[in-house]
Amino acid sequence: MHQIKIMGGVPLKGEIAISGAKNAALPLMTAALLTDEPLILTNMPHLADITSMEALLDQHGVHLSNDLNQKTLTLTANTIHNTTAPYDIVRKMRASILVLGPLVARCGQAQVSLPGGCAIGVRPIDIHLSGLRDLGAEIDLLDGYIHAKAPKGLVGTTITMPIISVTATENLMMAACLAKGETRLINAAREPEIIDLATCLMAMGADIVGAGTDTIIIQGTKRLHGATHRVIPDRIETGTYAMAAAITKGSIHLTNTSLDLIPTASAQLQRAGITLTPTDQGFQVSTSGDDIHGVDVMTEPFPGFATDLQAQMMALMTICRGASLVTETIWENRFMHVPELCRMGANITVHGSSALVRGIDTLRGAPVMATDLRASVCLVLAGLAAVGETLINRVYHLDRGYERVEDKLRGCGARIERIAE
Repeated sequence: MHQIKIMGGVPLKGEIAISGAKNAALPLMTAALLTDEPLILTNMPHLADITSMEALLDQHGVHLSNDLNQKTLTLTANTIHNTTAPYDIVRKMRASILVLGPLVARCGQAQVSLPGGCAIGVRPIDIHLSGLRDLGAEIDLLDGYIHAKAPKGLVGTTITMPIISVTATENLMMAACLAKGETRLINAAREPEIIDLATCLMAMGADIVGAGTDTIIIQGTKRLHGATHRVIPDRIETGTYAMAAAITKGSIHLTNTSLDLIPTASAQLQRAGITLTPTDQGFQVSTSGDDIHGVDVMTEPFPGFATDLQAQMMALMTICRGASLVTETIWENRFMHVPELCRMGANITVHGSSALVRGIDTLRGAPVMATDLRASVCLVLAGLAAVGETLINRVYHLDRGYERVEDKLRGCGARIERIAE
């Protein structure tokens, strides 16, 4: 086990290149199950979740060739010899559920363990299962596994999702690509990762219209072919490092990214007094003295404020002038970082799904415990701004979603290191 030690109080200055998006790369990897030809993904991040997905696809029979220097992953599923996604792998991350739709569509069957991931709230898969049933699959839950069968293939239909779900939209969109006839996904997610997956699927021969809107129309086809696709930049990493610059009152040039990926977060940062200046390669983040003031934030599906940036924004608000109200509408258990921030001196009061943050002059370093992926990096941000030493435990969460976080921050002057317990 490792810890991260930070000596805070250093304004970050320099340049950080944003990695490929984890939440785009994972569904793109499972899209390889839809064809027997190679799918080549570039701008791939090197993360624990990517490694877990590689292990899952490997045991399904996918041949993987990973060039870490070129950030390229080639996946070839010419023969799928196993349609079971086992508990030992699936329990590590909820994105494993994304093999369900492609396996049923191509092989006519799948047995997928109920998924795991961060303990930030209930993550029902009902929308995935009801959508596949609408497409003609027979679904049973037995001994902790989803057993899905469609021996005669899937048939296109209209699916209206009761709530917006990114992974359900991705799963059903991939399944519909090999279904007979037309499928309409109503109340679909609109995240950039949805658009990225649709772009890749269309490069593989799929007929998809409407990705990025609340209605996606897919015309099924008998087979898809191989393709080469570049993974979009990580919008959550983009927002995180923008907030790292702000909380340390520094100045960072973020490259390989765009403000268009974080429309609501960037607007809220500007309202708080942060300067965001577009450049040819990305954008510059800077602050003007101590004048960062509180703004209210409510998490919502894209293009609203991302739930995956809520913890980081709360860390920033702890040292702002005035107060801010942070409201979480996506996950019911996503304030687990609050007690840890309070250990560092933050003044936060939780009322149900909202947290009232009263800004203070300075955070102080303390030993803290990471509870999930985004809480981990929230504590990193707090440690960067705090006076004294911060020691973060259970940092394995961090490795699931942030590539070379210590190296990137050290390159901007941060005093941060990973140590053995």
